[in-house]
Amino acid sequence: MAIASDPSADPVPEYAAWRKGVAGVLAKARRVEVSELPAEPERLLDVTTYDGLTVAPLYTRRDELPEQPLPGGFPFVRGGDGTRDVRRGWHVAQRFGGPDAAAVNRELLVALDNGVTAVWLGAGERGVPVADLPAALRGMLFDLAPLSLDAGGDAAAVAARIFALLDEYRAAEPADVRIALGATPLTSRFNDTSHTDLDTAVELARQAIARPETIRAITVCGVALHNAGASDAQELGAAIAAGLDYLRALTDAGIDIADALGQLVFRFAATDDQFGTIAKFRAGRRLWARVAEELGAPDFGNAPQHAVTSAAMTTRRDPWVNLLRTTLAAFGAGVGGADLVTVQPFDAALPAGELGVSQAFSQRMARNTQLLLLEESHLGHVQDPGAGSWYVESVTDALAERAWAFLQELEAAGGYTAALTSGLLADRIAAVRTQRESDVAHRKTAVTGVSEFPDLAEKPLSEAARVPSPVARYSAAFEALRDRSDVYLAAHDHRPQALLVPLGTVAEHNVRVTWTGNLLASGGIETINPGPLTGETIAEAAGAAGATLAVLCGSDARYGTDAAAAVEQLRAAGVRTVLLAGPEKAVADLTGAQRPDGFLTARIDAVAALSGLLEKLGA
Repeated sequence: MAIASDPSADPVPEYAAWRKGVAGVLAKARRVEVSELPAEPERLLDVTTYDGLTVAPLYTRRDELPEQPLPGGFPFVRGGDGTRDVRRGWHVAQRFGGPDAAAVNRELLVALDNGVTAVWLGAGERGVPVADLPAALRGMLFDLAPLSLDAGGDAAAVAARIFALLDEYRAAEPADVRIALGATPLTSRFNDTSHTDLDTAVELARQAIARPETIRAITVCGVALHNAGASDAQELGAAIAAGLDYLRALTDAGIDIADALGQLVFRFAATDDQFGTIAKFRAGRRLWARVAEELGAPDFGNAPQHAVTSAAMTTRRDPWVNLLRTTLAAFGAGVGGADLVTVQPFDAALPAGELGVSQAFSQRMARNTQLLLLEESHLGHVQDPGAGSWYVESVTDALAERAWAFLQELEAAGGYTAALTSGLLADRIAAVRTQRESDVAHRKTAVTGVSEFPDLAEKPLSEAARVPSPVARYSAAFEALRDRSDVYLAAHDHRPQALLVPLGTVAEHNVRVTWTGNLLASGGIETINPGPLTGETIAEAAGAAGATLAVLCGSDARYGTDAAAAVEQLRAAGVRTVLLAGPEKAVADLTGAQRPDGFLTARIDAVAALSGLLEKLGA
């Protein structure tokens, strides 16, 4: 391996020394000579995303890209508003809705008094009845707090009622009133939720253009794609493709391209991959600006972005960890330049009251997550704080390219609507979803509190909480195993159990005992650890535990001397399934009754393996 290079020719002279250090560590970890490593050993540390993007372990001046224009200017990568009030930052948006307009109004006004600066309202079939909208919005100052609506198939009726309210509202500057009517005919078709038709959305846009307020009729909801399993580039590319179909419909109806561009809002999911989220929102603006440029209206290529924390990343088990996930997501969306950010309550994946806390508490925690970022960390005081970061700029650039390539694939298939109808879009997203599910199942991707560090002592979920979700939640497969364990617990007063059989000294078995306990707990299997066992005590421990499943835990060397006898002792004690924590090669010479029934390693499909063990244990 040729690590040495000419420092004078390198923009980062220190890079060669760093590379040499990396080579030394990797060689030691892999138990090879440095000369056996590739010429660029740091490439072994690269990570590949679901979009095929390579994330390097270190970014330096080698990765520097030309500086983007200031916020508020084409291509709007650094933000759409160059004069945003730095004392406010982004808008803190909260969703409201329900059939009781008076209760919604009380909740809404309390939230506005306590930090919320934008309202997302479910109306019509998705919340407040159309006739009760004036009561629900009583006291709201429309020129201070933007309003986003979600009315499904009732979008036209809700819009008419909102227009009537605005006719009575006397704003000093009508243009300061910002309303998103929330028509989503194309993206709602993807997840088969009720929606208004495209012709109605076009007519709403025509009405919105004629009004003095700043009203956008159509929301391009990438969240629907994300919740089905889409990667970041797929979410962006498909959303931009849907936006193009909307523009075609609007201009075909005789609407000027500049006015048409002014009728769209984009809504994207924010995840706990903070840098990926930062890049997503920056790349999203760049992509839409490129579309506007191609259509001859580059100055109108700045569409507002509404960030919503991902439902797919949230868990039903150990849901308090969702507070950390949503904090990272809000951070990424805010730093990435989203105009509005909605943090979903940490218990949103559970039925109301499941955890014994009020909805008001959950919403307050969600609201305060953003307020801490804005008012204590002052993240809103700087526009595009990620600008100039070699990593952020590189990922933004690469993600935009991949999303544009996906957009071109959809356009080649006839556009978003055609790709949706043919099944192409669903197939592409399903492929990523399958890969992610495999990564989670093999524990390449960890879900804290579920696939890693699970808490079996937490209160079992109610039957209502175990209903499958239409969202492709990352934790779903492991949580389904835990559901089976809960059912078993209710029937037997204890969870499915496995006996751990530690062999040798603590130093020999402790790592695998800990790892095995964590693995089995992620599937809802409780472990019994009697401490170090020998040939004389193994059968006794198995009999005392009444175990039908046991796992040997020790070093490979210890397996070579003790595994055969231990397996025989366990089988004699009535244990039907004996596993070994470690590779099969550790006991390659064992056969027949001395050979374990299976092997637990870091490379197994943990979901499939745990499901099989639960079945053996009667769950």
